[in-house]
Amino acid sequence: MTGFYTLFYKEWLRFCKVSVQTILAPVLTALLYLLVFAHTLREHVEVYPGVEYTAFLVPGLAMMAVLQNAFANSSSSLMQSKMTGNIVFVLLPPLSHQEFFLAYLLAAMARGLVVGAGVFAASLWFVDVPFAHPLWAFAHAVVGSGVMAALGVIAGIQSDKVDQLSAFQNFIILPLTFLSGVFYSIHSLPPLWQTFSHFNPIFYMIDGFRYGFFGQADVSPWLSITIVTSSFFALSLLTLWLIRSGYKLRH
Repeated sequence: MTGFYTLFYKEWLRFCKVSVQTILAPVLTALLYLLVFAHTLREHVEVYPGVEYTAFLVPGLAMMAVLQNAFANSSSSLMQSKMTGNIVFVLLPPLSHQEFFLAYLLAAMARGLVVGAGVFAASLWFVDVPFAHPLWAFAHAVVGSGVMAALGVIAGIQSDKVDQLSAFQNFIILPLTFLSGVFYSIHSLPPLWQTFSHFNPIFYMIDGFRYGFFGQADVSPWLSITIVTSSFFALSLLTLWLIRSGYKLRH
């Protein structure tokens, strides 16, 4: 396990050493979203009965921070290593493809969960948020961060340049995240867009995570955790196959 631990520790240090950029900046961004949307819509929107819109926003923003930062950590690390050529120092040691994958996966999940916890803790200064089912919230946060971390590994392997990774993030991850119910309930959408939302896996991560706070959700939390867990295993198998085949890694 020495190789796995060393690679994981290297990835952990990678984002901890620049915590202002990797942790504090996303927390500040989420708080700005909270302040702007809460100020403009707090008196006009009530998504769930008895739940203020400001409180409704907090779990969505926290989970959005978890997902985006888990993806960003693994994808940017692999892409930068390929661009600078230091990926060779990871490929040369006798690391199995499972150790390679788990090190990047767990480090990315750690960053996502740390940022999400920071967003939630900072939000408590502005609004009280109940914890109806904390285990549901924790389960969706962990598995959801795993999905995005695995997807980040795939994007990092696929991308050879910064603009390729930016396109992946700006045209796939960002739209799916913002259209997943972070700022609204899908029941407020027209029927056609509600149908489209059910094909967005990030919707189930956000909705299941929010259920852990309010005990209310747009779909069953069992359905959400099933879809998110299935997505995690499917992406993990694909990522392991890519690593083992050496696709865009062993040139």
